Amino acid sequence: MSSITVTPSEAQKHEETPELNIWEEDYVDWRKRPAVKGRHGGMLAASFVLAVEVLENLAFLANASNLVLYLSKFMHYSPSGSANIVTNFMGTAFLLALLGGFLADAFFTTYSIFLLSAAIESLGLLILTLQAHVPYLKPPTCVSNQLGSPCHKVGGGKAVMLFAGLYLVALGVGGIKGSLPPHGAEQFDETTFEGRNKRSAFFNYFIFCLSCGALIAVTLVVWMEDNKGWQWGFGISTLTILVSIPIFLLGSPTYRIKTPAGSPITTIFKVLASAAFNNRKAKSSNNVVISISTSSVSSDSVRDVDEQTPITPIPTQNLEFLNRAAMNNPNHPELKCTLKQVEEAKVVLKIFPIFASTIMLNCCLAQLSTFSVQQAATMNTKLGSLKVPPASLPVFPVIFIMILAPTYNHAIVPIARKLTKSEMGITHLQRIGTGLVLSIVAMAVAALVETKRKNVALKTHMLDSSEPLPISFLWVALQYLFLGSADLFSLAGMMEFFFTEAPMSMRSLATALSWASLAMGYYFSSVLVSVINGVTKACRLTPWLYGRSLNHYHLERFYWLMCILSGLNFLQYLFWANRYTYRSKIAGEQPPFKEQQHKSDLVV
Repeated sequence: MSSITVTPSEAQKHEETPELNIWEEDYVDWRKRPAVKGRHGGMLAASFVLAVEVLENLAFLANASNLVLYLSKFMHYSPSGSANIVTNFMGTAFLLALLGGFLADAFFTTYSIFLLSAAIESLGLLILTLQAHVPYLKPPTCVSNQLGSPCHKVGGGKAVMLFAGLYLVALGVGGIKGSLPPHGAEQFDETTFEGRNKRSAFFNYFIFCLSCGALIAVTLVVWMEDNKGWQWGFGISTLTILVSIPIFLLGSPTYRIKTPAGSPITTIFKVLASAAFNNRKAKSSNNVVISISTSSVSSDSVRDVDEQTPITPIPTQNLEFLNRAAMNNPNHPELKCTLKQVEEAKVVLKIFPIFASTIMLNCCLAQLSTFSVQQAATMNTKLGSLKVPPASLPVFPVIFIMILAPTYNHAIVPIARKLTKSEMGITHLQRIGTGLVLSIVAMAVAALVETKRKNVALKTHMLDSSEPLPISFLWVALQYLFLGSADLFSLAGMMEFFFTEAPMSMRSLATALSWASLAMGYYFSSVLVSVINGVTKACRLTPWLYGRSLNHYHLERFYWLMCILSGLNFLQYLFWANRYTYRSKIAGEQPPFKEQQHKSDLVV
């Protein structure tokens, strides 16, 4: 046997290695070297992510909040047409977060996906800035009171330019939304109480920073768009997203970056296919020799939670039909799955009903950037001598969120922890449930306010007038307040819930489900508008949401329908939430993947 001689310098390196406290092998620094505890990660690294989120959301929301008016006034789309374009645009942007999350988990990293996505969004905003600045690239000005000068909506190459810019922005926004939140959350050590506590605070302050960007967007930038021209709004957004790139890069020496682990979706489909095949095989033959594969359970599963926690390789009893995927079948070895893969697939399947339950809430939130803005545009928007742009209405819920987010983190959660004697205090599902309840209240308030607005228009004989109605736009601010509160509870709750519950190999993709829920909500809003108009027209009634004047819409009926649907959605959410078992381990409790897991404890 050959002998190995260790030089003093090598021996010194081996002695110093434990002192470096290297993170798990899943994490590296920006130069792809092993990440070191104390040097990489922590709140300092996450603070760069929070600063970037202020700028990123400013760039996105500055245009999204006012886009419906840009499309109707300058591109000459109808109110419902403008609303559908905005909801489709925002829906696509949020849905593409799944692509960003998937690429970050499987092939690239959250670090590289953010940089690429920011560059793409900058290109899209540059195209929109150019179109807004050059009159030739827009349709002719519409003079509605002049005969022979009808309004022609944008078409041809100008429309191509408009939608190319919009959907390049959507692609960039999707990549950023899918990579930035998990990149920040990955900076904390989840094996310690302090790390989990700081990670929970990070998600709250992520919403806070998101609101800071929104505050600047719906005040300063929207004012610039309405008074100085849309080229200024798009230009400021372009500059802002460009500035966010060097700020993000400044934090590079402090980041710990999770290495990609291959496609998690492939593993899930493999488990489903294996379970289906083995279940069918078991029914057709009673003599099949099978055994449970437990290889690679101990190391990988333990690392997901705590390396010192022993995990018994026994499959859980929920979704039992998937357990057969962990059985060896000599005829098809390519379908062999480990118990770890089976349990991770179970976790993913169990969070989908929760994900589906939040879509209706986000359908309600979609109204903030569509019909609610158009409502305010028909009302008196003056506060004394100051004329407030309708698209600045979100300032009310934004300010409320900025107050509530730190209050929740520093006051409500500590009190809840003392009362419940649990680490979380208020569970993720309780937060989401609170958001659902607030969305129901918001839709009821919106219906009542719209009824009042229509009555004022009727009594003053201003149904066909383009002049502002003698009613303050602050009435519409009520629904913004409730929906803004719902957004705070639901979005922060969803992001932390999906991140902590998902397997480590697909955390970026799982966190992107929060944005995908928003996307589905926006798409569902567009579908709902089209279906309602189609049904009411088929019944030989006046379509509820059709025409060029909002005063002839039956918007109050639409809001009442949303209220009823939200109530039914909340009931089915209770069904799934009360049966959900958390995967994430709290110190001192049983390990995950066992039946002694703590229940969701959703209190209503």
